[in-house]
Amino acid sequence: MVTKERKKALTVEFGGNEKNTGAIEVQIAILTEDIESLKGHFTVNKKDKHSKRGFMAKVNKRKKLLAYLKETNFNSYKSTIEKLKIRK
Repeated sequence: MVTKERKKALTVEFGGNEKNTGAIEVQIAILTEDIESLKGHFTVNKKDKHSKRGFMAKVNKRKKLLAYLKETNFNSYKSTIEKLKIRK
């Protein structure tokens, strides 16, 4: 899970101020942080199928948000991808 302080830092970095939590870039950043923290859990706990379901839901949500951002604001999409280092 992402801590409150880390969420606030991500919101300021990607949204401009700490009140802009609904921005697509902020949502993608928070989901990415959560996904990265869960990856380590699944390397240790390979048989945890119930948590894997929630993990896949987060991955798919991020995928949909990235597709929407790519359609609406390509420059923001490129900068978000580069900052988060999620595509090659």
